[in-house]
Amino acid sequence: MRSQLFQQAQENTQPGMHLQNHKMLRVGLNGEFYARQGAMVAYQGQVDFSYEGAGGVGKFFKKAFTGEGLPLMKVSGRGDVFLARDAWDVHLIDLEDEQLTVNGQNVLAFEGGLSWDIRRVEGAGIAAGGLFNTVFGGRGRVAVACHGAPVLINVDQPTFVDTDSAVAWSSTLRTGVRRTMKAGALIGRGSGEAVQLSFEGQGFVLVQASEGPPAPVAAG
Repeated sequence: MRSQLFQQAQENTQPGMHLQNHKMLRVGLNGEFYARQGAMVAYQGQVDFSYEGAGGVGKFFKKAFTGEGLPLMKVSGRGDVFLARDAWDVHLIDLEDEQLTVNGQNVLAFEGGLSWDIRRVEGAGIAAGGLFNTVFGGRGRVAVACHGAPVLINVDQPTFVDTDSAVAWSSTLRTGVRRTMKAGALIGRGSGEAVQLSFEGQGFVLVQASEGPPAPVAAG
């Protein structure tokens, strides 16, 4: 039997986090890492999955208070683990003693050596909702999942992004919230466009080509 599928399976044997394809992450595991709960689609070997919660007491209270946070599981053992999220595009980012801010909804997995915390965007009141993100630091790899092909925007002038479309950005950027009530019905792709994230300074912001999947409609 012959197929490019068999060639793909043979080529991906490296340890650590690597793209199996642009929709799926493969982790050659010998130790531990963290992943979004429910992201595992297959695994081989002796692998254990344990509930990690919000990641400590402080993060637990932040998650309970904000409704945000990152539902995590710790993956440990030895083998191969395959992760995905609803066929979203997966991208890898390597941190080298740097900090990166990621929308919690877009975090797929990250290496255990990275530090992380939940932080609120400056200027975002509780009423704004959803403006709490995950800040990673140190040395290691982060896998982000994007709903649609993203674009990387270089920030060297004031930049504004829909709150649900911003995937990740340089933690060195000054962030805030801009409200454009008069233009709310005219700009963007959805109904909540009166509020955008603002970015100033020098850095980048990764923007997905979507506001994420539609929210489920309550029955009845």
